[in-house]
Amino acid sequence: MDRGEGIWVWDPEGNKYMDFLSAYSAVNQGHCHPKILKALTDQASRLCLSSRAFYNSVFPKYAKYVTEYFKYDMVLPMSTGAEAVETGIKLARRWGYDKKGIPDGEAIVLSATNNFHGRTMTVISMSTDPSSRGGFGPYLPNVGCMCPAGKGSIRYNNIGDLEKAFEAHGPNVAAFLVEPIQGEAGICVPDNDYLSRAYELCKKHNVLFIADEIQTGIARTGAMLCIEHSGVRPDMVLLGKALSGGVYPVSAVLADKDIMLCIKPGEHGSTYGGNPLGCAVAIAALEVVKEEGLVEKSRKLGETFRSSLRSLNSPYIKEVRGKGLLNAIEIDESKLEGDGKTAWHLCLLLKQHGLLAKPTHDTIIRLAPPLCITAEELEQGVGIIRDSLEKLAHVNVKDIPGAEEEEH
Repeated sequence: MDRGEGIWVWDPEGNKYMDFLSAYSAVNQGHCHPKILKALTDQASRLCLSSRAFYNSVFPKYAKYVTEYFKYDMVLPMSTGAEAVETGIKLARRWGYDKKGIPDGEAIVLSATNNFHGRTMTVISMSTDPSSRGGFGPYLPNVGCMCPAGKGSIRYNNIGDLEKAFEAHGPNVAAFLVEPIQGEAGICVPDNDYLSRAYELCKKHNVLFIADEIQTGIARTGAMLCIEHSGVRPDMVLLGKALSGGVYPVSAVLADKDIMLCIKPGEHGSTYGGNPLGCAVAIAALEVVKEEGLVEKSRKLGETFRSSLRSLNSPYIKEVRGKGLLNAIEIDESKLEGDGKTAWHLCLLLKQHGLLAKPTHDTIIRLAPPLCITAEELEQGVGIIRDSLEKLAHVNVKDIPGAEEEEH
């Protein structure tokens, strides 16, 4: 890509594309949003970085704004999503020792299978994805989706697995970390009651419920936070990506004082976390979400989008799923001609027709345009998907531009 504006991006040759990936939901507000860019340039001309050694004038405004916005007492500012996850795990462990009374060195933080929370060492220790985890051991103990006692997996959307793990280890479990919708796993939407029941189990066993909203949050699913669909208020919320509208790395951990103040001054920090430039950008990015009604827009257009995809009645679409404008189609490869075509080849055809998307697995394509998309643009995107599906059925793999290149 060479430049972007709204839902559109251009390559160096001048070809124009609809962006249906949104940098993994980092540009919910659209590429190069003028209000967010103005906040960036205005602040950049005043002060970019002060470090955490000194107070800066923008962080208090941001801290007040973001905590009132999401209705939590405190925010711990970081830069990347993986940093937010690492910080959340670290905070949960400290809470477990100080408040729950877990013996020192024995705190457990559980997750679910097929999760994606980032690529740092702690986080990949929680993963079940060989491409993220393989070849990077040894892994951190007492984190992840394997029950330490029975060694059985805690499957996503399986409340029984979580209950068994809590029954076996409840006194030592500090937190359960979960994505309200699993993004990298293929836009896996859990049963309507899964998250609320998981939350109830956490309360029963005095375990922190941590929602990783880095990809699903900031209006992406037709709610400000995806967890709101389940009527749950997490003990801790992790934010990133669209918190800055894709303009600057900003992430955050939100929690109330009884949890957040378990970490004392000097025990955690980040050189860039809470820097004035990032704070100014994040305030503007969150203002855009409210001013442009992106929550309601995502909800309404998401319903229209899924309905339109289903009405295609394509024999090659096995399932359409999602919430808001975080959606996926699953391709039924058995209906193709059997010459090795996958979701990757459909993405190549989509690109040929002017729409960029990326598969999450061999058969699943995530469809998540910026939330500033119009109904007319969304209809145009559906037309491209329809035409590409029709072409996929008959084209030979060797005739698809780019098919010889390896998928990444």
